[in-house]
Amino acid sequence: MNRLKFVPAILLTAGLVAVSCTNLDENLKDKWTPANYGGSSTEQDALLVAMYSPMFNNYGHNGYFTLMEVSTDEAMIPQRGGDWYDGGQPQGIHTHFQSVSSSKPEGFDIFNNTWTNAFSGIAACNRLLETPGIKGSAGKEAELKVMRAWYYYYLMDLFGNVPLSTKLGENQGQKTPAQMYAFVESELTTNVPLLTKNANYGRLTYWAGQAILLKLYLNAAVYTGTPQYDKAIAAADAIINGTGGFGLEATYKDIFAAKNDGSKEHIWAVPFDFKYGQGFNLDQMTLHYGSQDTYKLQQQPWNGYCSLEEFYKSYSPTDERRKSFIVGPQYKADGVTPVTDGSFEGAAKGDSSANLFFTVKVNELLPNALRQSGARLGKFEFAIGSTPNLDNDFPVFRYGAVLLDKAEALFRKNGFGDATAQGYITQLRARAFKAPNTNTYPAIASFDDLLAERGRELFSEAWRRQDLIRFGKFTAAWGKDSSGNPWKKAESDNHINIWPIPLAQITATAGSATALKQNPGY
Repeated sequence: MNRLKFVPAILLTAGLVAVSCTNLDENLKDKWTPANYGGSSTEQDALLVAMYSPMFNNYGHNGYFTLMEVSTDEAMIPQRGGDWYDGGQPQGIHTHFQSVSSSKPEGFDIFNNTWTNAFSGIAACNRLLETPGIKGSAGKEAELKVMRAWYYYYLMDLFGNVPLSTKLGENQGQKTPAQMYAFVESELTTNVPLLTKNANYGRLTYWAGQAILLKLYLNAAVYTGTPQYDKAIAAADAIINGTGGFGLEATYKDIFAAKNDGSKEHIWAVPFDFKYGQGFNLDQMTLHYGSQDTYKLQQQPWNGYCSLEEFYKSYSPTDERRKSFIVGPQYKADGVTPVTDGSFEGAAKGDSSANLFFTVKVNELLPNALRQSGARLGKFEFAIGSTPNLDNDFPVFRYGAVLLDKAEALFRKNGFGDATAQGYITQLRARAFKAPNTNTYPAIASFDDLLAERGRELFSEAWRRQDLIRFGKFTAAWGKDSSGNPWKKAESDNHINIWPIPLAQITATAGSATALKQNPGY
């Protein structure tokens, strides 16, 4: 991957920085200390790896990605008989605990995983800000503070009332979402202007900082009750009218290709690598066991994640983005030999054969979803011969999403007659439909139209939960059981808009001056 150099290269240079081919005096690594290491830019870059490392944990199973996708109408993990019950956690997240009402959701592993991963990144930032080799380097300090603000931003978004610490050993106690919003905004507006505008793949730049501000301002009304659409538009314009060289890829699927590190659409991406930057295992998460033969995968997939029938059908059949799903008959790598499943429930499609066929319909959430049911999440290309750790880089922020975000801010400010906003939607749809343009979607005339378009464009990019909350739809019903009843019923209040503080964290701080208090409703 020709631009995936930050993580592996820095790890290597950390061990080689003191080596010279003309000076044979040893500079032993065990002699390096915080006082004598970090004086050069290369050494500083090596130190900064620690603050980025938690991002590699965000887009696998049972963490940030799962919370942002499986809790929505986009994705689910049904219980397939003896597979994927996992204490009811996957189904509980999807139904907002309606399917596991007798358990304590605050004890779910997924919440503690996400919480501790983000705070490990914050601790790394705080530690590095006190490292002598970093102090005094305005650009490096700014990068650390923006990264810390990013971790706090998504902690605030997920958990609402989170503890704040800006120094090692410090705990300022839990802050409200409004207080956290003020802190994050201040950190970003102060430090983003100090970030580089040069290409720095996999790391925070001025453009990535503006993208974080854009998300913060687009969701400001959720966090503080006060919209900030003008500020959102300004942050988007900084990217759209800037000198970062970003633009739309001509072909949608190229954004998510197995070798996608050269995409001009990526503003900030996690530079996953099968060897040096592991953690992205979507092929394992979503594909059927037999799909190992389709892609010649080095390990057998887990047959878990899939989409919902209603969401899949929200795409026009001629929309290129519909190819983000894997449906229908499945074949081995030769494209001819069917993949078979000895436990195949052929009655689901009127076929008594054992040939694997991914059905769009999911017959039930639990306890016996059919093994082949559900359109699989195929937006990111699964390269032939992949290991359980994919090479695809994950775009945290990309140019197409910025166009959508600015369009939304304009619609909310000026109404659905805003021509500039409609123009951005037209650009995205023009790419989604091959010439001659067969687009049958209406112009955006309502918030339902806009939310549907965001879903079609941003599926599997870990924004759906946030979008549903902002549009007032996170408490709506979705899915259908065999009787036509929704398996996730409508909710009467919106306390679910923030997740519970993890029970492990409440227990660990009990009795202290900064003991954590549980969020309302849990």
